[in-house]
Amino acid sequence: MDPNPPILVGVSAFQQQDPVYSNALEPRAIMEHALRDAAADAGAAALLSRADEIRVPKGLWGYSDPARLLAQAMGAGHARSVLAEMGVSQQTLLTRACQQISQGEAQVVLVTGAEAKYRAQCASRAGAEAVETVQQDVEPDVMLLPENEIWSEVESAAGLGMPVGFYAIMDSALRYEQGLTPDMHRDQMAQMYQRFSEVAAQNPAAWVHEPVTAETIRGPAPGNRMLAFPYTKLHNSQWNVDQGAGLIFCSVAVAEELGIARDRWIFPRAFAESNFMSNVSSRGELGRCHGFRIAGETAMKRAGVGFEQIRLRELYSCFPLAVRSQLHEFGMSGDGDLTVTGGMTFGGGPLNNFVYQATVKMAQLLREQPEEVGLVTTVSGMLTKQGVALWSAQPNAEGWVFDDVTEQVREASDVRELVAEYRGNAEVAGYTVIYMGDSKRGIAVFNLPDGSRTVAYSEDPAIVERLEAEECCGQSFALTAGVFSAAQSG
Repeated sequence: MDPNPPILVGVSAFQQQDPVYSNALEPRAIMEHALRDAAADAGAAALLSRADEIRVPKGLWGYSDPARLLAQAMGAGHARSVLAEMGVSQQTLLTRACQQISQGEAQVVLVTGAEAKYRAQCASRAGAEAVETVQQDVEPDVMLLPENEIWSEVESAAGLGMPVGFYAIMDSALRYEQGLTPDMHRDQMAQMYQRFSEVAAQNPAAWVHEPVTAETIRGPAPGNRMLAFPYTKLHNSQWNVDQGAGLIFCSVAVAEELGIARDRWIFPRAFAESNFMSNVSSRGELGRCHGFRIAGETAMKRAGVGFEQIRLRELYSCFPLAVRSQLHEFGMSGDGDLTVTGGMTFGGGPLNNFVYQATVKMAQLLREQPEEVGLVTTVSGMLTKQGVALWSAQPNAEGWVFDDVTEQVREASDVRELVAEYRGNAEVAGYTVIYMGDSKRGIAVFNLPDGSRTVAYSEDPAIVERLEAEECCGQSFALTAGVFSAAQSG
């Protein structure tokens, strides 16, 4: 066997739910714990001190160079520290780790991430602050940055800013394309997420261990308020968690040198990523995601498998639209489980490292079922970037392969001009209702007669009620100064 193929040899997911915040680990310590457990999982503690690089995605903590802290703690002072800013795909860190090993630029690479939002929440409730390690005047060796802003001023002016609103708008467009009524759509999502909760109940590493009924998820219900029609709180990623993961990659040569048992090896078979960025409201096909279609087709072809053959699946689930979009673009029926963790609502959704929790679980299952191929997908931003990763206990026939499909996706994407103001009638491409305490705001993306787009809002109770009660995609409204109302005749 080629001595340089990358393999995943050590995995660990760490979780704490201690309501006494002073007993709980900070994010840096969670990452260290996860990496040490991952080395133990591989049966080779020496992997930690031999790390050539440590990769960490930015989280909701204040460390300027967390990988450096980890390197010092584990005796890997020579290791390059890498920090990926928000907006960089989580899969990109896995891809680059595999690239470096396959190209002989590194022999051991550690990838880790963690959040301790539950710890911080418990501290706040106690009138205290969850203290973190302070770093001053320290910068990572490598800083990965996104190329563009995730949303536009036009969208912000209408009241869009939180991901839930963007995803709800895209989901309304996909619903309309699929010919679902709003009620059918809500029923479908509730049933899908009920099954997610049932999977989580069987996963010891999940955040929520009690199944939740479709009726409760559909809501609104006590403890499950509406956030952005038709999404309730239980359709949202649960990010108030204390969770982390550690992944250790090395070359086959290192694994053999250290005597890492063959049954611990998991092979990355085929990865595909699109990093093409466009604002949600400018996407000509608001409910479609060409990135997943192209990345999915590419990865499957390169791995020599078909979607229908994949039984172990973790479809990124920050919101129902992400899952529904993947099913649509992959041509999957939705039969069988779509998650191995329970998804980001019930399994737990640490903001910028869930993919690593999912990869840990997938690796564990593939060790138990070495005949299977596992699928783990990634979303970044507002369904902005897409990643598809196929894993197996058996190597790919042509070794690990990676395809950057960014330019293919760019060519396939219809991106519309987004204008700030329009006066006249226009047709709804997608919409939602945002719930803000006792008030509601309808927000819609409009197709303009010249092919461009704009975003407008309405707080008229009659309009908002209409948006909640019937399908409004394809309907016309009157726009003036960024506000929409009933369409004008003539």
